[in-house]
This record gives sequence, C-alpha cells and structure tokens, in this order.
Amino acid sequence: MENKKIIFSGMQPSGIPTLGNYLGAFKNWLDFQDKYNCIYFIADMHAITVRQEPAKLRKNIKELFALYLAIGLDLDKSIIYVQSSVPAHAELSWILNCYTYMGELSRMTQFKDKSQKQGNNIPTGLFTYPVLQASDILLYQTDLVPVGEDQRQHIELVRDIAIRFNNLYGDIFKIPDMYIGKVGAKVMGLQNPTKKMSKSETDNKNNTIYLLDDLNLISNKIKRSVTDSDNEVRYSEDKPGIKNLISIYSAITKKSIDEIEKEFMYSGYGNFKSAVAEVCVEEIRPIQQRFNEIIKDKAFLEQSMKEGYEKANNMANKTLFKVKRKIGMI
Repeated sequence: MENKKIIFSGMQPSGIPTLGNYLGAFKNWLDFQDKYNCIYFIADMHAITVRQEPAKLRKNIKELFALYLAIGLDLDKSIIYVQSSVPAHAELSWILNCYTYMGELSRMTQFKDKSQKQGNNIPTGLFTYPVLQASDILLYQTDLVPVGEDQRQHIELVRDIAIRFNNLYGDIFKIPDMYIGKVGAKVMGLQNPTKKMSKSETDNKNNTIYLLDDLNLISNKIKRSVTDSDNEVRYSEDKPGIKNLISIYSAITKKSIDEIEKEFMYSGYGNFKSAVAEVCVEEIRPIQQRFNEIIKDKAFLEQSMKEGYEKANNMANKTLFKVKRKIGMI
C-alpha cells in the first residue's frame, strides 16, 4: 500500500442500504479512495448480535459486497472484504477481551439502549462487541475512523485499549483517531422527517428509499413525502420535510441551499418534489445497472471477495502475530 494514512470503515449486512447510507457515507468513501489507503469491510460478525436467518444473511453479505463495487469502490484502490473471512478478527477480539474491563463495557450507552430492547435474554456479544470493534480497527494499524458522534465513546474505548496494551508490551498498535472532515448529508425519513432514514425500517416502507428499490417506486416515495401546508421551498427547522428534501437535492446536485431556494422560489412543493425525484432516480440508476451486472456474474463476485480477503488477511495477520508473540503465545 502507498504511504498514505489508513482509513477504515464498514457496514453491517442487515438489509439493503438506503439513500441515507449512500449520501451520508458511501459518497465520502469514494472521495477517500484518492486520499487514503482505504479498508472497507462487511461487518457480518457484528450483525449476529441480533438473530439472523442464515440464508438471508448470506444473501445480504453478497448483495452488500456487490453494492460496494457498484457505487464505485475500486479493488485496486481499496481493500474490500467480509469480516468473518479473516479469522484474526475473532482471535484478536478474544485477546483484547482479556485487556478490557467490565466497567468500561457496562458504561457503553449503545449497550444500555440495545439491551433494554432485548429483555432478560441479553446476548454476551451485545456486551462485548465494542472489543470486536476495537479488534477490527487495530488489526489494520488504522489512522482514521469516519464515524458519527454517536460512536465517539466506542472510538475512545478503542484508544484506551490500544494505549493500555502498548504500555504493557511496547508500540504494537497505532492509536486511531476519529475522522473529522466533510460530513455527509444526513437524510431523514420521508414520512417521519424528524428521524433519520433507517435500513431497518419495518413500520413504513414509504419512509425509506432503498438503493435497490424500483426506480418508479423511488420517484413515488419522494412525491408522497410528508411536507407542510405553506408550499414555500425554504430550508428551515420548522419545515423538516422540505428541509430534508433540500438536503437530498443539495447532496446530489452540489448546489448550495441558497441556490436551491432561489431556483424553486415560485415552484411550489409539487414541482420541487418532482425535481428531487428526478435527480435521485438518475443518481441511483447507474448504481442499480452495475449492481445487476455484478450480482449475476458469480465468478467475478467470488473472485473479488477472494481478492479482498487475501489482502485483508495478510495485513491482519501481521498485527496478530506481533500481538501473540508479545503476550507469550507460541
């Protein structure tokens, strides 16, 4: 790999990514490819903290990998792989569990939130997955991790674990930082624009645009999106539906908020929604075309996954072997 900083990110295969995932994360990932050594993974080991149907999980993993390629991630510029294919993730996670304290994990706010939904039968993996997350990041001597503010606590734990280990055994792990840079568009739900668009939406499918939705359905979802009654295209906190559509239109067209407000000053909501629908469809169309080509070409997909695994496995094992040697394992 070239002598650039390493940036590491990934996504769970828990459903088809949304327009929000694309504008909020994927478009940034594409930009990173020319500035950093990029490692993008599919976090299937994290996904099983929630019970998964095996056939569906396999399908989701393959489709997410194909989508990574379809949006333009380049195997020559980035390492793209499936987490569970690299055994070092699980092995380092066990080792680092032995250097992480119960108190640290019990303070994780996401564990508190998620465990409340599980009732009495809380999987141990839900408690310890921040250690797996630390292993993911530290295996690749990562410099930067692009995450939202809600993950700051987890990155601080990763740093604490790495510093603790380094203090005991020498300079083994690079201490990663959160990536603070251009923030991707935050896309809200179309029917509930006060909450972020989610790929795990179950209550109302019209709330979410999935990247593999039929193009006509995408257009209709936007045209049916919730707005207010005054018909003025203006970016304002008290107009969450229109604010959300303006954000989407801006992220795709690169036009400023001011430019958009002036462009649609006399248009009304109907015309504006049609314009947003059109740019969304034209943005997603080539992604779907490329995805359909990749998912049908099983040999290419399998070879791409193998190539990513081999590169990731080699990198991960270098770190793992250092760790095992330092702690006294043969």
